[in-house]
Formats: sequence, C-alpha cells, structure tokens
Amino acid sequence: MSLQSAGVIGAGQMGNGIAQVMAQKGVRVVMVDISEESLNKGMSTIEKSCDRLIKKEKMTEDQKKELVARIETTTDIQKVKDCQMVVEAATENVDLKLNIFKQLDEVCSSETLLCSNTSSISITKIAGVTRRPDKVVGMHFMNPVPLMKLVEGIRGLQTSDESFATVKGYAEFLGKTWVESAKDMPGFVVNRILMPMINEAVYTLHEGIASVEDIDAAMKLGTNQPMGPLTLADFIGLDTCLAIMNVLYDGLGDSKYRPCPLLTKYVEAGWFGRKSGRGFYNYAQ
Repeated sequence: MSLQSAGVIGAGQMGNGIAQVMAQKGVRVVMVDISEESLNKGMSTIEKSCDRLIKKEKMTEDQKKELVARIETTTDIQKVKDCQMVVEAATENVDLKLNIFKQLDEVCSSETLLCSNTSSISITKIAGVTRRPDKVVGMHFMNPVPLMKLVEGIRGLQTSDESFATVKGYAEFLGKTWVESAKDMPGFVVNRILMPMINEAVYTLHEGIASVEDIDAAMKLGTNQPMGPLTLADFIGLDTCLAIMNVLYDGLGDSKYRPCPLLTKYVEAGWFGRKSGRGFYNYAQ
C-alpha cells in the first residue's frame, strides 16, 4: 500500500526517526516542531543516522541527499493539511496530545488519517477530541525507529476497519512488522509488559538489593536481554518511563503499577537519562 505524503508532529528522537524511515521509502515528509532549534537538531540526528548507514555500506551519499531533500521542516502545522497521514510523536503528555489532535482535525483534509505514536495513552480518548474518530489510529513505533522492526497498532473504540487496515498497510510499506493491540488498554502490549519490569528494577535499586551495574548484568546475562533494564530506562528517558507508569497506575488502578519513588525523584532532579547526561548512569563524564 503506497504512501506518498505524510506529516510528523515532533522532531525529537521518535519523530525524526519516523521521518527518516518514511523518507527512505520515498515518502514526502513534513516534519513539524515548535522551534527551529528542535527541527535543526532533528535533521542533524537524521543526517548522523544516515552517515552510520553509509559507513556500513547500507546507503550511499546520493541516497542520503535524496532522503534529506524529501523532508520539509516547519513550525507551521498548516503545512500538513494535504498529507495522506499525520503521525503525532510529541512528548507523552495527555493534554499536549489532545491539543495537537484538535489542531490537526481543524487543519487536515477530511480524508487524512491521524495517528499517534503514543506508548500508553488511550487512542479512544485522543480520537474523542476530533470530528473524525473513525480515522484515528494508534501507530506506536519502537526506538530507535530506523533499526527496530516493530510497529504496535492500536484500535480506538471508534476506529474504522478501513482506517486500521490502511495504517497497517502503510506500516508494512515502511518495512515494519505490525502487531495489533486488540484492546485500547493503558500501555497496550509492549509497555504493559516492559515498563513494570523497568519499574521493578528501579525498586530493586531503591531497596538496596543490588547496584545499578549488577541489576543490569543480572538481567543481561541471566535472561539474555541485549541491555539491562536501567540502561534501557536511560535510553528511553526516565521522564517517559514515569509518564507511562502513571498512565498504567491511573488507568488500571492496581498498586503493582505504582511508580517507584526513586524514579520520581530522578525525574524531579532533571535526571532523565541519556538525553540529559545523567540518569542511572552518568553520561556527562
């Protein structure tokens, strides 16, 4: 199923990755963010990602130039009005996402499919602020987007079969494997399982059971995970992990999803992981 044009809202680590994957498949992409600085940073990340592919002989310099040329950057959300599909990849904040979808509903053609890359927030709730809830679909990419094969598809209560099938086709066109979250429940599939594991690793540290290094080594060598849960938390962003745990805790009302107090404290301190230079590990050294 061919995708010719797409909008991406957000130029951060998920947004620029989604834009790169789309442009690599020949899609014309409009990437939107609130500042030129964020857009420039996003494009710089894309170019560095392409350079790594060139070094591995998986891309040529000419292919990089063509890819970059397919991505238009702008602070004007109006520029996505004629896109076939728009993927929102903003911060995991409910109010922010609802506001973006209200704007997209006003701006975009009535035929445009509106997708959210949310990792935990209700698609039904997001769709409810639009006049086209049947055309709103959850399209959760994994980080880093250019390397990870999975896209998690989430159907809101109002999502039509046609919209869901079309977005699935687009994901497969981009070379991704589609798994369906049959119910629009907090955390969907991946984060319903992953985030409680990370949260439990933080509790293990908080309670003094083991050090950061030993927790990660235990899970890597004992369960054959490619990286330990605390390293992974730093990579995802501790603020994102906390936001997802709060969605699980509030949405499901079970104490087993209560965020670890240490995770909350790290976020309060501005220790978000790799992106801030400090998390469970210190990256500023």
